[in-house]
Amino acid sequence: MSHILTISNLTKKFGSLTAVDNLSFTIEKGNVYGILGPNGSGKSTTLGIVLNVVNRTSGHFHWFDGNTTTHDALKKVGAIIEHPNFYPYMTARQNLQLVCQIKEVSEEKICEKLELVGLLDRKDSKFSTFSLGMKQRLAIASALLNDPEILILDEPTNGLDPQGIHQIREIIKKIAAQGTTILLASHLLDEVEKVCTHVVILRKGVSLYSGLVDGMNASQGFITMKSENMEELQQALTQNPAFGTLKRDGEYLIAYLNVPLDASEVNQFLFQKGIVLSYLTKRKESLEEQFLEITKQK
Repeated sequence: MSHILTISNLTKKFGSLTAVDNLSFTIEKGNVYGILGPNGSGKSTTLGIVLNVVNRTSGHFHWFDGNTTTHDALKKVGAIIEHPNFYPYMTARQNLQLVCQIKEVSEEKICEKLELVGLLDRKDSKFSTFSLGMKQRLAIASALLNDPEILILDEPTNGLDPQGIHQIREIIKKIAAQGTTILLASHLLDEVEKVCTHVVILRKGVSLYSGLVDGMNASQGFITMKSENMEELQQALTQNPAFGTLKRDGEYLIAYLNVPLDASEVNQFLFQKGIVLSYLTKRKESLEEQFLEITKQK
């Protein structure tokens, strides 16, 4: 699988503030990557560096095979890193025609991209009549005019109502299904979970996790149990390598699994040890729980 973007030990300092701290990750072609973190975690700064609008302090990055200059590489990149900025008195089509002139690309894709973002029927409407969600969708159409190999979006659903958020997410999925690689920055865990295949979690410029979204939720789950003799129960679980961390939660004992185990297998194991459970339930950790655990540990 070919590389679209490779970031190695990237650091950016603003005086005494380190916005990006020794960041490394690679984007492979055909995936949807999310940079996830709260405001001030370094997401936008990272995007600014790779788009050549922010100077890095140290480290390096390269696009594609590394043999292309950043200037030439960015011709194959579509990006929205600020609020949509079009001429209000011009129509959607006229604004995109102007973008085509600036990017030096053909105007023949305008209607195709407007249809992709659900604005073809509003192509002759003035930009000033558009809702915030429609403006964002027009910006996405604009970024796609050069048929980029990667589309970069910074907080694409910020400020939108629930319907607008849903529309943008569906468009992102549609674009990804057509083979375009996507990199989006977001502070919304829900957004990353619903549209991304891979995630880089940032906190204060430091990467806490980089890999598959599903990999964040790769734990075997946990068992919540209760017995008349909790000390005996805890001792039995401690001696079995199938169980990892054990936590007391009031009158319950929570055991995190190191290997896949059904609740019935746990019950049978304990019964053979002479331990009868009065309560037993198993469930997987949610992505939110995994995220909180990752950020807490680091």
